[in-house]
Amino acid sequence: MEGLAASPEDDGMTDTRASERPASRADVVLVGRMGSRVEQRELPSGDQVTIFTVVVDRPKRLRGAGAAASTVLVDAIACRTFRVAEARRVAILEPGEWVRVEGSLRRRFWRAGGGLGSAMEVDVARVRRYRAATP
Repeated sequence: MEGLAASPEDDGMTDTRASERPASRADVVLVGRMGSRVEQRELPSGDQVTIFTVVVDRPKRLRGAGAAASTVLVDAIACRTFRVAEARRVAILEPGEWVRVEGSLRRRFWRAGGGLGSAMEVDVARVRRYRAATP
């Protein structure tokens, strides 16, 4: 593999392309189908957030036999955007329509019933219809 060190003491996990100190990244690209519901919410701050899901097929290798076998065929990924242009794009998409979503993975926390709740979401920077290239 390009960029991976191959010295005898290397564990096969070291990326030699990294500079002195690598930058942390949580970039996400999803290609999947729009979920059934798009929700617009106004936050106490007055900001508008658009919340939706993207349904992605779970790879067959993760559905295999054995102790880790799963009958789940898809994952519904929570997405949100504060960007007005992206909210408009999401609002006109139909459930089941193929999309490409780009953004960053974020963990959101909130207080609920005397405890702390959390969820992982994609903070969406860009949404586009997805159409496979035709030969």
